[in-house]
Amino acid sequence: MTGFWDQIQTFFWNIIHRPTWVDYIDIAILAFLIYQLVVLTRQTRAIQVLKGLAVIIVASYISELAGLTALNWLLRSILNNGVIVLLILFQPELRRALEQIGRSAKLERSSLRGESERIVDEITQCLLRLSRRRVGALIVFEQRTGLKDITERSGTELDAAISAPLLENIFEPNTPLHDGAVIIRGQRIVSAACVLTLSENSSISRDLGTRHRAALGVSENTDALVLVVSEETGIISMAREGKLTRHLDAEGIRKLLREIYHEDHSRIWRWAHRTRPAARKGGDGNDEP
Repeated sequence: MTGFWDQIQTFFWNIIHRPTWVDYIDIAILAFLIYQLVVLTRQTRAIQVLKGLAVIIVASYISELAGLTALNWLLRSILNNGVIVLLILFQPELRRALEQIGRSAKLERSSLRGESERIVDEITQCLLRLSRRRVGALIVFEQRTGLKDITERSGTELDAAISAPLLENIFEPNTPLHDGAVIIRGQRIVSAACVLTLSENSSISRDLGTRHRAALGVSENTDALVLVVSEETGIISMAREGKLTRHLDAEGIRKLLREIYHEDHSRIWRWAHRTRPAARKGGDGNDEP
């Protein structure tokens, strides 16, 4: 046992006193490569095997330090022969990973830009169709301030890709999820039928219904942007920073959404602080969420 602890002390002494700046660079590069490997294999069957492989490597090192010769021999044999098996077993995942590594940054930016434009088109089409049919809708776009407390407290978790047919179906009257708000985080619909806290601003027009008051409420307490379709008039409105901008047309909706999804492709959910829109007054009926 004394020899084991001596090896442990020697190991940590070498880690602290022996490495040079070249060694630190080497370690940083290795850590980056391991991180990229985990990212490329995430949500695939390969990640489970990598976890098991990591356990065997750690167990092999510990068995060597502890002087467990037989166990160390067995584990090293598994590692030496297992590499070839892994290459054959996960050939599709490795090919896909190499393709991703070889993909140019220009193509990645182009793909992201195309996906962002698709989302803008899907949401715009959905809102315009709901407006024509006078179907009420309330869509909240999460930004820097997280809305996890709202999604956990109320609503139904979805975690679905954004599409116009799905959003229209959610807000279709007399369906289970049509009441309440839809929460969108980045490129995913996180939750539906969420209950929002109503604004307590006494200066809000009495003609505005619960749906608009809920939109103003969440925009007062967070930096979220909220789009509302009136059930009474079909008017499309936007709530941001506790202010309501009404009578949005297709171009206005696209401009707002492009600010969210095109402003910064490296952080798709970054909001550019622009001039606060002036609130426009007017009533549209007491539409309920």
